Amino acid sequence: MKSFNDQPGQMRYHASAMWVFTRLVMLAVLAMSHAAPAQAADIENIRLWAAPDHVRVVFDLSGKVESSIFMLNDPRRLVVDLKDTQRAFDPDEIELGDSAVSDLRTGIHNGDDLRVVLDLNRKVIPHHFMLPPAGQYGHRLVIDLDYPGESALKKPIDPIAAMIREQEMSAERAVAKAKAEGKDPARVLARRNSKAKPHPKRDIIIAVDAGHGGEDPGAIGQNGTYEKDVVLAIARKLNAKLNDTPGFKAFLTRDGDYYVGLRRRTELARKQKADFFVSIHADAVKSRGPSGSSVYALSQNGATSETARWLAKTENRADLIGGVNGRLDLSGKDEVLRGVLLDLTMTATMNDSLSTGGQVLDQLAQVNELHKSQVEQAGFVVLKSPDIPSLLVETGFISNPAEERRLQSPMFQAKIADAIGDGIIAHFRQQPPPSSLLAWRQDQARGAAPNEYRVRQGDTLSEVASRYDVTMLALKQANDLNGDILRVGQVLKIPQS
Repeated sequence: MKSFNDQPGQMRYHASAMWVFTRLVMLAVLAMSHAAPAQAADIENIRLWAAPDHVRVVFDLSGKVESSIFMLNDPRRLVVDLKDTQRAFDPDEIELGDSAVSDLRTGIHNGDDLRVVLDLNRKVIPHHFMLPPAGQYGHRLVIDLDYPGESALKKPIDPIAAMIREQEMSAERAVAKAKAEGKDPARVLARRNSKAKPHPKRDIIIAVDAGHGGEDPGAIGQNGTYEKDVVLAIARKLNAKLNDTPGFKAFLTRDGDYYVGLRRRTELARKQKADFFVSIHADAVKSRGPSGSSVYALSQNGATSETARWLAKTENRADLIGGVNGRLDLSGKDEVLRGVLLDLTMTATMNDSLSTGGQVLDQLAQVNELHKSQVEQAGFVVLKSPDIPSLLVETGFISNPAEERRLQSPMFQAKIADAIGDGIIAHFRQQPPPSSLLAWRQDQARGAAPNEYRVRQGDTLSEVASRYDVTMLALKQANDLNGDILRVGQVLKIPQS
């Protein structure tokens, strides 16, 4: 009986021992797996994208890597240490281009780590971040080397033209402010009585934006055509056309194979006091069938969200509402008034965008089929500049093999560029800004009718009003004058007294 009674206990003992043994084996395996070194990653390639104000250096990695980045001087260089990493590229094959990086060297550091040294030929301010796999790319270490004090534009706009444009923008903001406060804009702005000034005959400033760029190729056609290359070619042709047209001055937000952030593009347009912003793209969908050109303006929903964003940003609010030297500062007003002012500004901007978009569509229809027969509206970030009318033009479908071939053709690119340019020019010839050469020419082309007066040197608004026995306010309202400045040669409509 004793031996019988002992057997279950003995069995329980063996089962317990087996469980303990199994747990120990599992723990040992787990510990070994943690103790084992991680598989080394490779640097598969290093790519550089040189821009006027910075260079972007991209490390293509086979996996996630711990990195350490620091600067050294005498001589100036940037050191990149990558933990447990190997080199799987030839440094001699890296194209440095016209950038701050004059040479690139690699070496082993701390046993299994890789050190990459970038020799620099100028002062830089480094910024870096890691990107996870996305699309055709794997893990990436991105290093931006900014050039302090350098302009992002190769050819900035003439500062005098920009200053004249800013004076007009300030007057437009003053009108919007008066409307937001429920006041008569003409009465609010009737403050001084200046003598007529020479007409500035300024150029109309157009920002031409080529989408994507650098490590962002955009859409890729079946024959390997990159959207970024096609749209840059079209943008350059459009830029040249506008600059060859008297009364216009254009600039490119990017003039090379590098990336510019979406917000940065609109910031450049605002900094250069652009009258208009046009972004060039090439559409793509999964199907090979769709084709044709489309034109987009900002949607009402996009405008509403942008108003909220600008109201949330103190620096943006001051920039947009404050005007030059803070003359139109609304810091003492409530949020409702700020919102009304921004809504008025963006509504006017959207109306101008839609008007110009219609002209551009009419011209595009003469050189390509239209994918959409009217101006579409969407919330594209690149269109969200509150005080600059903007359009996004999808020149064609790069995903359509036939249209991809056409988009590669310099002749077709020129036709598309001419169509976009002709549409923009047509709009501004119909509605030229008051201080522009086009407005001056418009006045000179018509003779003064019995109910009109051509401004002469030395005239003042009050003198003209007195001569025709009308009030200054009536004269301003009849001619949609935002301020009290008269231009020599300007034709004024004389209201009936």
